[in-house]
Amino acid sequence: MANAAVYGRLQKKVWEGSIPLSIRLSPAECRTYDDSDPYLIQCPRLSYLPFLLPRIRAFFASSLIDPEVQAHDGWFAFESLPLKWHLPVGLLYDLFSGAEPASSSADPARGHESRHDEHTGDKKNDNDTETLPWKLVVHFTDWPEDQLIKLDEDGKVIQDAFINGVKEADFLRNGSARVVMGLSKDDSTTLWESVEKHDLNLFNNINNKLLNPPGTSLRHIPLKVYLPTTPATSTPADSGPSANSAGSLRVVQSLVTPFLPSKQPQTLGTALNALLPSVFPSRRNPILAQAVLHGTVMPLAATMEELLRVAAYPDGFLHIAIVMMG
Repeated sequence: MANAAVYGRLQKKVWEGSIPLSIRLSPAECRTYDDSDPYLIQCPRLSYLPFLLPRIRAFFASSLIDPEVQAHDGWFAFESLPLKWHLPVGLLYDLFSGAEPASSSADPARGHESRHDEHTGDKKNDNDTETLPWKLVVHFTDWPEDQLIKLDEDGKVIQDAFINGVKEADFLRNGSARVVMGLSKDDSTTLWESVEKHDLNLFNNINNKLLNPPGTSLRHIPLKVYLPTTPATSTPADSGPSANSAGSLRVVQSLVTPFLPSKQPQTLGTALNALLPSVFPSRRNPILAQAVLHGTVMPLAATMEELLRVAAYPDGFLHIAIVMMG
């Protein structure tokens, strides 16, 4: 297993990842010739779109047909698809942008060898010029209630969604949520503030308490696998014991142990082969699909526990985007 210093360097790389966004106001809501200048921002991959709404609302204030709309009325779309605000920005980009994921020629626990853009922190790809900046549209009216839960003025809805994810991840890791439930009110507040502020040091002050509780061994790996679909597209019959449709996503979960019955470490390949055998028929080589984490194709030989410690999202989950090959 990689040492703590290597873990720290890799986690820092993950937190430094960002995506340039170009956000335009919906033409139907714009009173300046149905168009306005885009709002441009470099957004951390681990952040959430609702964090941008106050600044975006202020930026487009003079262009809004309805000046009474509030920041929390805002929602985002990519090519007319409402984006799930509870999913991190980087995951949304990996799932929907059409960008080619970067390859990784090394085990992530030993270091990445793919090139990084010095400005974005993301891996460089041949089609970056087509997908970056990622072009989104912000709406402040006609909330898609059948697809998105409404936000609130105080930000409690998104905070609660995040904390619920943290509790779920804690339950999977330890067999109960007693560790996260045992955090002080100040610690819980600090954890959320670290995500809002994108502050890694602040985050690790609390997250280390969750990952390394005394007297507790790791029971399961918090893992969610995302399969982009369309309403007319059938999903794999072997989508696992827990799979639900979320808009144009199929989210797959199951209990994934850190070790196999043979006592060998669970790898990404063995986990995906068990969850999606028709998509990942091989435990060693990607034949039909690739597993993408933070914009990078993960080697199937990577061990799940190491991935969890260096590359989990702030809610404690490994959110894996599946990209079909060919």
